[in-house]
Amino acid sequence: MRRVRSPAAPQQKNIETGAVSPYGDAMTPRIAVILPCYNEEAAIAKTVGEFRAALPDAAIYVYDNNSSDGTMRVAAAAGAIVRSERMQGKGHVVRRMFADVDADIYVMADGDATYDTAAAPAMVERLLGEGLDMVVGARVHEAAEAYRRGHVLGNRMMTGVLAGLFGRSFTDIFSGYRVFSRRFVKSFPALSRGFETETEISVHALELRMPVGEIETRYFARLEGSHSKLSTYRDGLRIARTIATLYRVERPMLFFGWIAVALAAVSILLAFPLALTYWQTGLVPRLPTAVLSTGLMLLAFLSGFCGLILDTVVRGRREVRRLAYLAVPGPLAVRDEQR
Repeated sequence: MRRVRSPAAPQQKNIETGAVSPYGDAMTPRIAVILPCYNEEAAIAKTVGEFRAALPDAAIYVYDNNSSDGTMRVAAAAGAIVRSERMQGKGHVVRRMFADVDADIYVMADGDATYDTAAAPAMVERLLGEGLDMVVGARVHEAAEAYRRGHVLGNRMMTGVLAGLFGRSFTDIFSGYRVFSRRFVKSFPALSRGFETETEISVHALELRMPVGEIETRYFARLEGSHSKLSTYRDGLRIARTIATLYRVERPMLFFGWIAVALAAVSILLAFPLALTYWQTGLVPRLPTAVLSTGLMLLAFLSGFCGLILDTVVRGRREVRRLAYLAVPGPLAVRDEQR
């Protein structure tokens, strides 16, 4: 595996050995593996064991989300730190994990043993070596049963929509395998409730223009007895609604601007024959149409001004979020301070 090093960093050994800190000789970064789980009794022990082998110095946390099987018992027996979140939904679990766990580097994955844990050291090293705030494990699947066709198509469609709305994107916005810096985790508001949390994470990184990266990782089929909790259509609609909501919230000028343009266009189409008749006869025979056209144009102006005002508000909110993000030292800053 090729090692990625920062030119400013001192000589470093392999992260897997834990012999020398990626921050430099002065300190070892605290790595936390955080695993949201719901009914993963069949796979959680394997997941914890593989992460323990890949990142032997990391603290492994399993956050159970009201499982009805023995997920908590099996995870504890495997050596994980087990906690629970009673509010149902992955977004609630992510919010709780980000709030409770204190570390320098966060490795988030699912507890279903589908992600390649052997890629974790390379992802951590890239985050540290390049001073990134997030590294996404872009899934590459070889087995047909690993990734349903509907999910592949939905992922491509949503990724394209996100790129079109926000200018740039990732190749796999729904990947649950990510490595975060401390300043990302502690500045992320985490407002989602369910599987749309990955979309919210991606948009947060894009909006604040954080340095991010991707690494291709293998994606495996689930173990026997383990079942996916993702509903293709229900969760797909929730994710699409989340993207639309985030576009309205983060791009109000464009969102309300397009509405204003559509209303103005309809108003002009209705008014044109009325204006032509008035020019020829001096009369307005279709008064209701004239009133409708006037009302639509007024709504167009209102929509445009709403977008303009909200755009100013969003700019202020973005500045506050950026300052909260900058208040937490990043990987390079912490490493240089400790040298």
